[in-house]
Amino acid sequence: MARIGAFLTRTRGRNGKLHWTDWLSYAYLGVAVLMMFGPVVWLVLSSFKTEADLQRFPPRLLPYAQETVVIDGQAAPLPAFIDKEGRKLGMIRRIGLVAQVVDPAKPSEVMKMPFNELRPAESVALATENYTELFQRFNFPLYFWNSTFITVTSTVIMLIVNSMAAFALSKYSFKGRGVVLALVVGTLMIPQTVVLVPLFLITSQLGMINSLWGVIIPGAATPTGVFLLRQYMLTIPDEILDAARMDKASEWKIYWRIILPLSAPALAVLAILAVMWRWNDFLWPLIVLTRNDNFTLQLALNSFQGEMTTEWSNLLAMTVLTLLPIALVFMFLQKYIATGIASTGGK
Repeated sequence: MARIGAFLTRTRGRNGKLHWTDWLSYAYLGVAVLMMFGPVVWLVLSSFKTEADLQRFPPRLLPYAQETVVIDGQAAPLPAFIDKEGRKLGMIRRIGLVAQVVDPAKPSEVMKMPFNELRPAESVALATENYTELFQRFNFPLYFWNSTFITVTSTVIMLIVNSMAAFALSKYSFKGRGVVLALVVGTLMIPQTVVLVPLFLITSQLGMINSLWGVIIPGAATPTGVFLLRQYMLTIPDEILDAARMDKASEWKIYWRIILPLSAPALAVLAILAVMWRWNDFLWPLIVLTRNDNFTLQLALNSFQGEMTTEWSNLLAMTVLTLLPIALVFMFLQKYIATGIASTGGK
């Protein structure tokens, strides 16, 4: 921690003074941090706002809620308003432009005041009901399980299939290897929307419509994963494999006991990318899954948007819950991305 602090506070100026380049660097970093984390902070804070506070213009950063005041003789707490004199009053009712209010110090006296002379008494408050309503209105655990099952299963299958293909393309010499590699890399330039129709027809013929496997199987192999793992496996010396073959090790044992352990950094990178891809996938599950009990969290988010109105408070709360698992995965494993990608650059 001391080294990190020293690195962050070091300057180019003499005697601890800031050089103009230091000011420029801090300004650049500050703008970058604001652009990256500003929308996330806004999303989290907005998920605790009430529907009325979300519709307020101009918008406010922190969530506010109107205060209430308890007055003797009233059956329930009244919404609190502040008049021009700074008194906190409780409003009984509003009739047109006139409001009937009561001063807590004089609970028996009902006053009539112009409503435009009152302003709501508000304080920072978290609308936690935005989150609790999700578990009452929707089967959130079921959606979470569907997303988790698809993500974990797809990631495991992708790692196995892609690593096998990368092992063959990096360590075996056979006729047409360059053509196969060119075809794999060439598929990176094909947009996903181009293959949606034939992919749907194949999935339908296999009877996997309205099945979680219909979302998992089409993503079992990706050209990005094959290329990434192949580039890393090229750095593994062939002498290790030759020595294993001299010891009469089978090709499967070489793959399982030598190639996979040595390719752990690249596998970790691909695993993180696969988790993000599958967890955030929306278009393909929307096409394949039509039954509500098979929906993922991303499809459940779409149900908050209607033809006429959108429940923004619940939508934002569910968005935060949907982003939280993938954010935690990336937070704890992000160091493997830089090291793994850097190590796949060449021999």
